[in-house]
Amino acid sequence: MQGRISLSVGWITLFLMGTDLFVVSPLLPFISETYKVSPATTGWMVTIFAITYAFSAPFFGWLSDKKGRRTFITFGLLLFTISNALTACAPSFSWLIASRILVGLSVASITPLIYAIIGDIAPQKRRGTWLSIVVSGHLTALWAGAPFGTLLEYLFGWRSVFVVMAILGAILTVVNFKTWDSIPKSDITRKLFEGNLLRILGSVSVTAIWAISMYTLYVYLGAALYSENAFSSSEIALAVTFYGVGAILGSITSGQLTDKYGEWKVSKATLIFLIVILICLGIFFSYGDWVYFFLLLWALVGYAGFTSYQARLAVEYPKERGIVMAWNNTALYMGITVGSMIGGYVISHWGYFQLPYICSFAAIASFLLSTQQVKEVKKEPDFPA
Repeated sequence: MQGRISLSVGWITLFLMGTDLFVVSPLLPFISETYKVSPATTGWMVTIFAITYAFSAPFFGWLSDKKGRRTFITFGLLLFTISNALTACAPSFSWLIASRILVGLSVASITPLIYAIIGDIAPQKRRGTWLSIVVSGHLTALWAGAPFGTLLEYLFGWRSVFVVMAILGAILTVVNFKTWDSIPKSDITRKLFEGNLLRILGSVSVTAIWAISMYTLYVYLGAALYSENAFSSSEIALAVTFYGVGAILGSITSGQLTDKYGEWKVSKATLIFLIVILICLGIFFSYGDWVYFFLLLWALVGYAGFTSYQARLAVEYPKERGIVMAWNNTALYMGITVGSMIGGYVISHWGYFQLPYICSFAAIASFLLSTQQVKEVKKEPDFPA
């Protein structure tokens, strides 16, 4: 029962964090109109959030390894509540940007630590499944949380979206504080730059390259489908839905496969399949309905690999889970940023049809990096149930 409660709280918390991330994009036109700024300027809401998250997450991960996870998750949710309330009532665009910096700080002290704390408490033979469940909460926000936010905007205006998130954040502050009450602290006292930092950075670089293989195309997916296939708005929405369903299925099934066959085998196998599917996606991208099928497979295999690799990191770094998960999330955001830049360069020079092949090269690089693994570590005993 305690395990089910922990998983439920972790899932709901990550769903809220994902919603805060994904809901901003469809709200940008309305926010731009409110403050009389250009859409490109309004896009800094997303950019400043990502930069703040990327730089602050490793710091919170390191502190949580020394001081315990609950304190920083609770602090993050309290800051999340305050900063979303500030977003909702920001009198100027400058105040709005300042509030999104605070949101980035808050999410950086929540998301990676939820992954870490689930890795702490999960039974050794069920760690993959537990992590896959909470990851699915974040991914569900892509196709459920963001549309719900758009509906709220339609009914009550864009500020209502952030009011609702502030209210939910306040509730989850109390819930998380109570839920993680019995979770033991890590006894790690080593300093940030001692021992395993270079090894950690090498490990999370696999995630950064993986993110390039996923987001170089995804960022421009709608434009690519319109350009290469002349898809209508409804057909593009259907394609994104197939992708979202594949991401959820991949995350959930990966956990079971990881528990059965092991983190090492599943993480490598999914990267091999990812390479093949991206090449096939490139070949069949302009073949009408075939693109739906390969988008589903692409997301399924890609996010199965992400979940299994997180489980692998949780096993390989038992005493540094907080900082490793934080660095891994930083690597994810850096990969997304670099992938979008690469995609923009590719489409301006060679066109959209080259994007799947560029992604496949990134997947090959990620696979090669994942095989360069340092010595195995002994699996630590589980925490008492």
